[in-house]
Amino acid sequence: MWFTILGLALGTLVGIYIQPLISGDSIYEQLNKFKDVLFTVEKYYVDDVNSPELVESAIAGMLNRLDPHSVYIPAEQQRRVEEDFRGSFEGIGIEFDVIRDTITVVSPISGGPSETLGIISGDKIIKIDGQNAVGMDRSDVPNKLRGKKGTTVNVTIVRAGGTDPLEFTITRDKIPLYTVVASFVEENGTGYMKINQFADPTYTEMMQHLEKLSEKGMKRLILDLRGNPGGYLERAVRMADEFIGGTHKIVYTKSTRSDEEEVFRAHGGQSYEDIPLIILVSPGSASASEIMAGAVQDLDRGLVVGETTFGKGLVQKAFPLSDGSAFRLTVARYYTPSGRLIQRPYENGRESYYALEGRDGGEEGANIDHTNDARDTSKPTFKTVGGRKVIGGGGITPDYIVKPDTLNSTSGSWEIITKNIIWEFVEAYMGSSGSALREQYGNNFDDFLNGFQVTPGMFDSFLKMAEAKEIKVDRELIREDAPLLKNRIKARIARSIWGDNEFYRIALQSDKQYQKALTLFPEALKIAALAK
Repeated sequence: MWFTILGLALGTLVGIYIQPLISGDSIYEQLNKFKDVLFTVEKYYVDDVNSPELVESAIAGMLNRLDPHSVYIPAEQQRRVEEDFRGSFEGIGIEFDVIRDTITVVSPISGGPSETLGIISGDKIIKIDGQNAVGMDRSDVPNKLRGKKGTTVNVTIVRAGGTDPLEFTITRDKIPLYTVVASFVEENGTGYMKINQFADPTYTEMMQHLEKLSEKGMKRLILDLRGNPGGYLERAVRMADEFIGGTHKIVYTKSTRSDEEEVFRAHGGQSYEDIPLIILVSPGSASASEIMAGAVQDLDRGLVVGETTFGKGLVQKAFPLSDGSAFRLTVARYYTPSGRLIQRPYENGRESYYALEGRDGGEEGANIDHTNDARDTSKPTFKTVGGRKVIGGGGITPDYIVKPDTLNSTSGSWEIITKNIIWEFVEAYMGSSGSALREQYGNNFDDFLNGFQVTPGMFDSFLKMAEAKEIKVDRELIREDAPLLKNRIKARIARSIWGDNEFYRIALQSDKQYQKALTLFPEALKIAALAK
């Protein structure tokens, strides 16, 4: 068995880029060295040896020494990655969380078999195919609920307000994974679209949503890429092309191998080249998100608002292995149209590179010409097509740096958020009042948006629940956080009744970055005029 594994690993590595990487004699010496160690471990180690695991660890360790994004992907994980980027999987169609050891339906996926059968937000799955599901590890749940289209799974559900458990036989089906999670048009004609990754169906989804927004009177657009980790380069290029006129360069790559270098350009004549545009970004916006935001900024097509992005500008190519596993290897670097390298330094190691906490997203304020950016004097500067200065050195520095809303660290609010008290409160509230709310507002979200309020009594009950969970709540200090906490409660209630789209319509009312973006369209129009 281990001969096969060793041959697979060594044969794959020998066959890839031997000449450009290292001389033939030297690499064969290193392979022989590895072989000798593996053979000796197999023969002499005090305990039984799992050779496939050793080889996988060796491959992972080797790639780990290269850069943060060259990685080994085990077979099971690779299957999940492929599902995510295909934009679909086969299963029962729910978003779930494990709350107090119980699988809880966060939301049934629209059009999926669970929604069709009447499974609703807040339902608790206590049995799967007759077996107790309480206490099940979160990572094991997909293995129980997913399966081939046409197969069935029996689930036993406890519903708030009900007395007896409900039995459902669910026929699994193909479930779409939507990457455009919300879109709507404000009364003043401002369109909003939230995209959570750049997967295979994302371009098509975006175009469908843009068409619907246009039919509803969209005059300008806020594209929300906050927290979007990226995805397919080709999707980012096609999506940016819809907003960029002429034949401008959108992104290009550089490599030690000429066959890995590419230039991607826009094509004129698209439908949304003149719509006023603002892109929201955050430290969690990476890769394809940075390509799109960087192109819009460098070409003076619109404004970028938020915090400096992650800085992931290394191009990976996936190399599949015969056992279903794969590895991603960095083969090039991304550059924005002005010549900025998107990748930020990673010499301090993988762990610090991936840590978002404490990362400086920039000093809050307008940086439209980046002339007052004292903290960035050590970073290289570049020019947009209209002559504005933009900052390099890794990531995309926004034109307007706006910090997100913060909670008082001593009021108890952070612990309320991290311990998921809002979800628990809304779950309990919907158990007692959900039917009445659905009857009152179910057919008219706008009435709920404008009329429903989290009352003082509700908020007091919410704080009592937090205190019952041994959270130390400072009743005086938490008054500062009350508007944001009430907004999150209301948004969660909306999601329970209607879904993600309505969740965002409410959540954005207390979103400092979004509210600032709404005021900046006159500036976005001025910037766009520079490029013409």
